[in-house]
Amino acid sequence: MIVLLTFAFLSGLVTILAPCIWPLLPIILSASATGGKRKPFGITLGIITSFAFFTLTLSYIVKIIPFNPDGLRLFAVVIIGFLGLTLVIPALARKVEGAVSNLSNRLGIRPTGGQDGFWGGLLTGLALGIVWTPCAGPILATIATLAATRSVSTDIILVTITYVVGVGIPLFFFAALGQKVFTQSRKLSRYTGRIQQIFGIIMIATALLIFTNYDKVLQAKLLDKIPAYSKFINDLEGNSKVKEQLDRLRNTNNDQTRQNKAFNPTDDMLPNLGKAPEFTGIAKWLNPEKPLTMKSLRGKVVLVDFWTYTCINCIRTLLYVTSWYDKYKDKGLVVVGVHTPEFEFEKNTDNVLGAIRQYKIHYPVAQDNDYETWRAFDNHYWPAKYLIDKDGNIRYFHFGEGDYDVTEHNIRLLLAEAGKKVDDPMVKLKEDAPAGLITPETYLGSLRADRFGSDQPLSNGKRRYTLNPGLPEHYFSYGGDWEINDEYASTAGNSQLNLNFSANKVFLVITPVSADDVVNVSLDGKQVNSSNAGSDVREGTVILNEPRLYNLIDLKGKQGNHLLHLDFKSPGIKIYAFTFG
Repeated sequence: MIVLLTFAFLSGLVTILAPCIWPLLPIILSASATGGKRKPFGITLGIITSFAFFTLTLSYIVKIIPFNPDGLRLFAVVIIGFLGLTLVIPALARKVEGAVSNLSNRLGIRPTGGQDGFWGGLLTGLALGIVWTPCAGPILATIATLAATRSVSTDIILVTITYVVGVGIPLFFFAALGQKVFTQSRKLSRYTGRIQQIFGIIMIATALLIFTNYDKVLQAKLLDKIPAYSKFINDLEGNSKVKEQLDRLRNTNNDQTRQNKAFNPTDDMLPNLGKAPEFTGIAKWLNPEKPLTMKSLRGKVVLVDFWTYTCINCIRTLLYVTSWYDKYKDKGLVVVGVHTPEFEFEKNTDNVLGAIRQYKIHYPVAQDNDYETWRAFDNHYWPAKYLIDKDGNIRYFHFGEGDYDVTEHNIRLLLAEAGKKVDDPMVKLKEDAPAGLITPETYLGSLRADRFGSDQPLSNGKRRYTLNPGLPEHYFSYGGDWEINDEYASTAGNSQLNLNFSANKVFLVITPVSADDVVNVSLDGKQVNSSNAGSDVREGTVILNEPRLYNLIDLKGKQGNHLLHLDFKSPGIKIYAFTFG
């Protein structure tokens, strides 16, 4: 337990570096820089207290007193906006301070400066703690999951307290330092009134961002710039000792159970793998926009499908998933597609809606942008399918493609257990998964890139990657100028790419700057034509329209070894990963 508490404390400390807390820092600075010496402590205590309290107890409160938790968030936004308004309008501030003073006297509390002191800071902090959603690593995800499933224990409370203490220390120093700079600077002291009004406007603006959920958009953009933070926090919390103790907190060892159990399509009994966790941290429900819970789905057979719309392996399974839903929905099957993004742009709701239309998905889709439901299921793969029986127990899972007959057979078994008669033929589709050895999925950002050619640093800080004939059979290499980021490579001038692959189809995740961007495609030294061009290529040029997965090569079933050459005529095009079929 000491190891887990240590890492929980360290994770809290480094949260100050997380993009998810940056939108709150201006409001913390605004509130602390305009008050007394005890205000930074009040703000910090308020944030960590309300965050810890509502994280651990909200699911219990909602069960006892049914209400929409978004009402709490709206209340907090109103408080933040109103406090900002008191800074903008001094007369309003005086009235509020008088009211607070009268109330404090009646309650026997001696206020320290009204809204400018400890109590004013505490009120601001309590509101911020309600609206703050930190970037969750494995430790915090476990806390949130157990709290959401009402499985809070003494150990969970202790880990939560340790985490928020870690969060509070750098926050307090940030608030105190900001206050010291603004209150002790002679140059700034002459403009105290104006500074208060400016900070009041900042607080109101932040409240509006939170109300419109645009703060999440800013967070997503920040994470797009520095995706290494998520990798850092998962590396920090991902050691075996921490994982072992998190498993103990969850009272499960799903990975070992899953590894040791083999499923046979002729089995008439499926094992009970434990209760299915709740859908947690869903950014938005789509198709329709009606939130679902495991509790509300009791009595149904539920297929939870983890997918993301640029994953070719996921796309190939969608035809089966949609067919199962259409065939068995009237017999009690519910499919929930949990869209967990692999890249930042996949968090965009419009892009997900476009994929829903494109692949004719008629069942509900949950946007799991923060990986909370992913972690609740202890999932590690795209695609992944979990079958849940009428009593809410996980009875079967499958990772990746294939075994479609096994999955459908088990759907029918669970429907039969639920008292439904299922005797019509199973779905028969042509499987699109590749046969034989093909080139593995290939990432183009620096965090996960491999099989590079040799490279030369350029004077402008960019890097040039050149073809290296000594590389193994499957490789890619850059030519011209590129900007290599953590998640993607971006064209910078005369940009080219060579890919030696073995497959029938080649796909590439591309984010164009505009529909006018030009990418020319050649295969084995010749411009592609109707015999080998993918569905997104016309006359040797990729037809670009939006961030998505593009089909570049289709050899019509004639899998083989080939050299793909891409010539990018426009700067700023982002490419993320190759996948193969």
